[in-house]
Amino acid sequence: RQPLSPCVAGERLCSTEEATAGSGTYTRHGFIFSSLAGCLERKSDDNELPVVSVVRDSESQLLPNVGAVVTCKVCSINSRFAKVHILYVGSTPLKSTFRGTIRREDIRATEKDKVEVYKSFRPSDIVLAKVISLGDAQSNYLLSTAENELGVVVARSEAGVQMVPISWCEMQCPRTHTKEFRKVARVQPQFLQT
Repeated sequence: RQPLSPCVAGERLCSTEEATAGSGTYTRHGFIFSSLAGCLERKSDDNELPVVSVVRDSESQLLPNVGAVVTCKVCSINSRFAKVHILYVGSTPLKSTFRGTIRREDIRATEKDKVEVYKSFRPSDIVLAKVISLGDAQSNYLLSTAENELGVVVARSEAGVQMVPISWCEMQCPRTHTKEFRKVARVQPQFLQT
């Protein structure tokens, strides 16, 4: 078995004289083409033509599971929750984004009844969160930032400048010195490489 090489849908892989079409492929005009994006796999038995197939990347797709720390981007907020797109599980980028929800009661560990979503997150903030459940029918993951290490890691001010955390609940724009409320993450060194 040869090492897998990536291929895109519609890519011409080889002629039908060199190999037999396997799963994830189709033949046309004497050639074998990939019918999906993935990795090319060639398996050969003794004297027969090798079988060429394409294995979809998502078969090895990493899924956010309960307890995993994920990096996500805030899309929208309202008074009850923040909607996010999950971009990384740990330090591994996801091939497709998953939707997540951070409910108001999961933002902070203390004084949950006093939490205000708009004082914790803003759209386009980058947030570290932990998966607490696989959510509902809309395939939304439920996320929590109720630990000190979790919360906003990157936020831009209204001036478009990356803000600097000045406390666990505030960030400041280095250009305008305006302070904005956030649920700031106390970032652990292992998450700083991204």
